[in-house]
Amino acid sequence: MTTGTAKHVSRVDSGVGESPLRPDGVPKLLGQFEYAQDLRSEPMLWGATTRSPHAHARIVSIDITPALEIGGVHAVLTADDVPGRALFGLEHPDQPVLAGEIIRYWGEPVAIVAAEDEDTARRAAMAVVVVYEELEPFVDPEEADAADAVFRRMRVRRGDQVASGAVVVEGFYEVGMQDQAPLGTEAGLAVPDGHGGVDLYATSQFVHVDQEQVVASLGLRPDQVRSHPTGIGGAFGAREDVNLHIHLCLLALHTGQPVKMVYHRAESFAGHVHRHPARMWYRHEADVEGRLVRVAARILIDGGAYASTTAAVLANACYFAVGPYRCDSVAIDGAGARTNNPPCGAMRGFGAVQVCVAYEAQMDRLAAELGLDPLEIRRRNALATGDALATTGQVITTPLPVVDVIDSLAAMPMPSLADQTTLPGGSGLTTEAHHVRRGVGYALGIKNLGFSEGYDDYAQARVRLSDEGAVVETAAIEVGQGLVTVLAQLARSALGVSKAVVRHVDTSQIDSAGSTSASRQTQLSGGATLEAAAKLRDRVIEHHGGDGLTDDGVMRDGQVIVPMAVLADEGWEETATFRHPPTSPPDEDGQGVVHADFAVAGHRAVVDVDPELGLVSVVRVDTAQDVGKALHPESVRGQIEGGILQGVGLAIMEELVMDGGVIRNPNFTDYLLPTILDAPDVEVLLIEAEGSWGPFGAKGVGEPPTISSTPAVMAAIRDATGKPIARAPVRPQDIAL
Repeated sequence: MTTGTAKHVSRVDSGVGESPLRPDGVPKLLGQFEYAQDLRSEPMLWGATTRSPHAHARIVSIDITPALEIGGVHAVLTADDVPGRALFGLEHPDQPVLAGEIIRYWGEPVAIVAAEDEDTARRAAMAVVVVYEELEPFVDPEEADAADAVFRRMRVRRGDQVASGAVVVEGFYEVGMQDQAPLGTEAGLAVPDGHGGVDLYATSQFVHVDQEQVVASLGLRPDQVRSHPTGIGGAFGAREDVNLHIHLCLLALHTGQPVKMVYHRAESFAGHVHRHPARMWYRHEADVEGRLVRVAARILIDGGAYASTTAAVLANACYFAVGPYRCDSVAIDGAGARTNNPPCGAMRGFGAVQVCVAYEAQMDRLAAELGLDPLEIRRRNALATGDALATTGQVITTPLPVVDVIDSLAAMPMPSLADQTTLPGGSGLTTEAHHVRRGVGYALGIKNLGFSEGYDDYAQARVRLSDEGAVVETAAIEVGQGLVTVLAQLARSALGVSKAVVRHVDTSQIDSAGSTSASRQTQLSGGATLEAAAKLRDRVIEHHGGDGLTDDGVMRDGQVIVPMAVLADEGWEETATFRHPPTSPPDEDGQGVVHADFAVAGHRAVVDVDPELGLVSVVRVDTAQDVGKALHPESVRGQIEGGILQGVGLAIMEELVMDGGVIRNPNFTDYLLPTILDAPDVEVLLIEAEGSWGPFGAKGVGEPPTISSTPAVMAAIRDATGKPIARAPVRPQDIAL
């Protein structure tokens, strides 16, 4: 592990701290970028999936004959055709590759089909006759909790458990089920190699874990399955879990031909996990000065039918249940329920989003009880480097500029009423200006960076010299966040060259880079790239007796002594594996050094509300965020602006509507997403503070924007209406008079 900087750092064009053009930007803009949906390998078959129309049922019989009788159908496979382990799962293998006996959620795969074209494959999938005996679905997480149908329970206890404060506020809060809603649906291509193995190209955030699960279910050796990074049209957590990966490989090996699958939009809603809905009870106690004395909470999240990442999401919710605030007496109880609702798993913010809605509402209630400004009560309780995290007791050793975030928000100018350009209701002209009430709300959020609880979190990268300059090889997934740009920047700055490209390689060519999640890739894969590049530079210079390296080659006294073309022919390369500072599992009270790093962000939202009709227009969301070091400032701002819009969506419109375990709005007509017309103006202030272990002190930036933007909007709606808004998303009936 390095501590953030290379031994020798050169100022080069398009290096660290600049905002060079993204190499994938123009191809994406022009429609020339190759996504998983675009892959082909002729002659090629198409795959499709038969899914359950029920949330809970017993499979009485499956008849594949009608599907096989359709011309052009090459294969129809069921659970009996899985040659290896019948179950898969990201953290715990509990989910059937194909359901063979019991259906546990709506849309669960029962059979898969391969045919000569996509339409035929889909017709064949619909022709499979499945006889079900419907069972009563178990959909209430509170009933599941009472029946001990849970994936994990959490207990966090710290400090004096009988401590009490002079001012007490209690509240119950809910967060609905949000979808990641990536624009690109699940897609992939599996190509048999003719020797019993297969190459897989599929939408993914973690190709090495995909490969492990495919190997287990196919009953093959690890070297027989190669999982390749491929173009992906958005992720936000939806691509962490396996969905069509094993199905594609099964069909390809069974038919001996390449097989492609692309989910339609409605199928995508059934084919990936969602954000966990949550129900939370909170009790905050403070002294007369507004300083927290005790926080108690009960947190219940609905994990749906299978484990996925529910255990880790619950842990995060409990660990960050108090937010970025000091408190010496804490009691948090959490449970992740198992129901017949759709499986829930990773989504941007990963547990920290749900609890932020609750604890920030509580902080506002305390401020109101004490007559304090909302930012002042947060300032009085703000965590800082050297403090203990309220829940785990872990001493924070990396920079955590909470007060700087608060002061930055306070200093930002407010928009005037003259800036009012879009009334609630938009172009429908349903609202008259004199009915509109303006509200302002604030919220802060905190989250860990990287994997926690003792997980061996690492990333490997390789840097080599070629005629292209530096080539960075990695299995880290670019999901649109700009990773390929940042890794090239790091290589340039560490080597002293201005030319660098990133090449994604498959699981057989390099060790894992870990998942593109947990705001970790810039720090982990970036750290590995920086370390490999720095070592490579030192070795090359030392070997050739030079004093520097440039695009021209090895330099000595300002002269080229070994041209770059020669270095490329010599095959210089260096591979590095980077680990973050070690963490440990918590003890029975949830105490310990559980996390490797933290980041904080704050948001101020300004909304206009028509209280008569219950309509909201989010006018502005301003933010200050702790980023460590902005390696590519424009990409950082882009991540923050996109994350804010996702938070706004959760605040006022995004929710999967469930009815007996069935999603009733699996489309972009009824699942409402904010569009460019809903996007508020945003002012972004980047707070840089050296000291983190990321490359050049950088921190991951992807998740914090989504965490506190939602409660900031909710706080602004409370300010405008005077109503105790306690549920996300806020619905018109929650506001209307």
